[in-house]
Amino acid sequence: MSVNPMAYEAQFFGFTPQTCMLRVYIAFQDYLFEMMLVVESVILKKLDGFPDCKISPFQIRKSTEKFLLFMKEHFDKLFSKMEEVLLQLVLNIPKNVLLPEDRVHEQYPYSKEQFQALQEDIRQLQQQYRAEASAGQALRAELEEQKAVQAELEKILQWFDGLENICREHGTGNFKESFAFLTQNSKKLQDVLKDVEEKSKKIKKHDQLL
Repeated sequence: MSVNPMAYEAQFFGFTPQTCMLRVYIAFQDYLFEMMLVVESVILKKLDGFPDCKISPFQIRKSTEKFLLFMKEHFDKLFSKMEEVLLQLVLNIPKNVLLPEDRVHEQYPYSKEQFQALQEDIRQLQQQYRAEASAGQALRAELEEQKAVQAELEKILQWFDGLENICREHGTGNFKESFAFLTQNSKKLQDVLKDVEEKSKKIKKHDQLL
């Protein structure tokens, strides 16, 4: 069998030419063995019609094996020549032939240095993508945290609003200074809430860009 890997032919056919030839060889060899067994069985049946014949089945088997060996030696020589012809003229892709899927390499040839530079660019882009993905995950976690803070601030503002309404309804003057202080703190909390909302919008926009 040929030791040439014939990788380009394997790419085109989907199998190596040597594998094809090996399967053909095994098929022919199996057929030869089966044929010899049929011939042997026919001879044995013919001998049954001659009771006086002194040829034993053992002698017939030895003769069959000897003839099979003779046939196999000649078959191997013939198959070797047939294999050489098929591998050179039928299952061989000439050196000047380019497969359709490889024409892109002819249109856009790359040197070894250019290919290595391209691989380096791909590696850097992959690192950048992982960094962006990690940053996006951190921003989403911060957004969730700010949402929780925003909810708490809204509860506090609702409580201040309720306290202000109670003071107005009951006209409690003793709470005037306290109420002014609480109102001032309420405005501060509202400013903080507004700042949190603005940051939340920025984070959402950044997350959409990713």
